[in-house]
Amino acid sequence: MIDEAPLPDGFVLHELDRVDSTNEEIRRLAEAGASSGLVVLAAQQTRGRGRYGRDWASPPGNLYASLLLRLDGPLATSAQLSFVAGLALAEALEPHAPPDAPVQLKWPNDILIRRAKTAGVLLESTGQINGGRAPWIIVGTGVNIVSSPDNTPYPATSLVAEGFAAVTPRALLGDYLVALVRWLDCWRTGGFAEVRRAWCARSFGLGDQIRLRLDREELSGRFVDVTESGALLLELDTGGRREIAAGDVFYPDR
Repeated sequence: MIDEAPLPDGFVLHELDRVDSTNEEIRRLAEAGASSGLVVLAAQQTRGRGRYGRDWASPPGNLYASLLLRLDGPLATSAQLSFVAGLALAEALEPHAPPDAPVQLKWPNDILIRRAKTAGVLLESTGQINGGRAPWIIVGTGVNIVSSPDNTPYPATSLVAEGFAAVTPRALLGDYLVALVRWLDCWRTGGFAEVRRAWCARSFGLGDQIRLRLDREELSGRFVDVTESGALLLELDTGGRREIAAGDVFYPDR
């Protein structure tokens, strides 16, 4: 039995063998009066999902967890939390990585190992939104530890497939929350600038040619920068620049 350290102060763990979705479970608990810092960890999800409502394959052995947070700023600012969570997750994975497998970040909220998606973050708000402020933010996190899904629109992989050292979902969750506390404090006290700098240092594809798929159009150009609001700044092949708040990024083979 692996000795797993307790979670950092301020977090309360709700551990389940099976659930429809950790984000949905934590939403139900929030509506029933749960407090900020609640963490739901499940061994398996029956209806896990990613961005845009896509299914997230959730067999046993991987990490499926959601965290409930209360943020003071406007809902628009809370989108920066995906960068905070991505940085924390990358730092949690790095000690387990082999030397030739850098942990990189794909805009806006994926973790890549050798160009393949290994983890993702899904932010959702819950409760009534007043004056542009969301009373609760749910931070969902999934990591492919022992297996990865097939038939994805982009390459996917797992930590085991990439030669990472063995780690349990519970141990990885603890490492992630330790790093998250540090980056949350940095963000809350110093704003987005340091988070943005650290995220860009780990970014995959910054400065490169990309395709960007939006709801009703597809764009191509050079990934120039991440703006102060967290948007992707695209230098269009057709001329000019455009800030993109949400979309799917695809990279040409290189």
